[in-house]
Amino acid sequence: MKNCITIFLIFLTGMTSAQQAVSDEQILKAFQGLRVADVSDGMDMVGLRDAGLMDTRIEALWKDIDSMKHIFCGIAVTARYVPTTKIVKNPMPKEEFQKWEGNWYGKISTEPFVEFLKPGSVVVLDVQGDGDVGSVGSFNGLFWVSKGARGIISNGGIRDTDELIKQQIPVYLDYMERGRGIRPGRNEIESVNKPVTIGGVLVRPGDVLVADGDGVISVPREHALQVAEFAHEILSKDKEGRKNLYIQLGKPLDQTVKQ
Repeated sequence: MKNCITIFLIFLTGMTSAQQAVSDEQILKAFQGLRVADVSDGMDMVGLRDAGLMDTRIEALWKDIDSMKHIFCGIAVTARYVPTTKIVKNPMPKEEFQKWEGNWYGKISTEPFVEFLKPGSVVVLDVQGDGDVGSVGSFNGLFWVSKGARGIISNGGIRDTDELIKQQIPVYLDYMERGRGIRPGRNEIESVNKPVTIGGVLVRPGDVLVADGDGVISVPREHALQVAEFAHEILSKDKEGRKNLYIQLGKPLDQTVKQ
C-alpha cells in the first residue's frame, strides 16, 4: 500500500524521489547569484555538456543592466498548450460570443498550473505549434507573479509585451514566435506539470531554471546542488579576476565583481 501511495504522489507531482530529495529552498539558495555561463560550466563538470542550454532564440524580452531585474533562477512549473481541432461558429452575436469566450477560458484553455505556483516558481510554457496565440499577457503574467512566480519562459505565445516590460516581469521567449490572438478558438490546455521541451531542451517540473542576458539553462533537479557548487567556484574566481582588472584600470567597482 505504501508503495502505491508513493507512485501515486510521483504521478501527481511529476517528480521522482531523487528530484524531491532536495527542497526548493535549498536549491534557490544554492543558485543565488549564479549566471547562465557559470551554470553551464557546472553542467559540464557533471557530464551534462550542452544538455541544458536552450536555443539562443529563447531570449529576454527586456534587460535592465543596472538593477539586473531581468535575471532570475527558479523552480519549473510546466504546462503545454496545443492547437484546437474544435469547430467554432463564426461570427457570433456579442452576448453569445462573450459566453462562448468565457466557457473556453474556463473549461478548455485553462491555467490549472496556477495552483502549483509558489515563491520561487518559474512558469514554463510549451506552446509550440499553436500559432499566433497570446497565451501570456500583461494580466495573467502579473497574476502569476502575485502567486510567487519569478519569471516566465515560453517558446512563443507572448502578447502585451509593452506592458510586460513596463511591469518588469522577467519573460524569456522565442523572439520569432510572439502571439497576439486570444486563446479561445485557437488552443487548449494539453498537460500540466509534465515534461515539456523549450528551445530544444527537456524541462521537467521541479527542474532548475537560470535566465539572464545569455539566455536560459535548465538543470536536472537531481544534479542541482553539485552543479551549483562548482558554478560558484567558477563565479568566485571570475569576480576576483575581474575585480583586480577593475582596480588596475581605475574602474569603479559594481555588483558584478563584488563577492
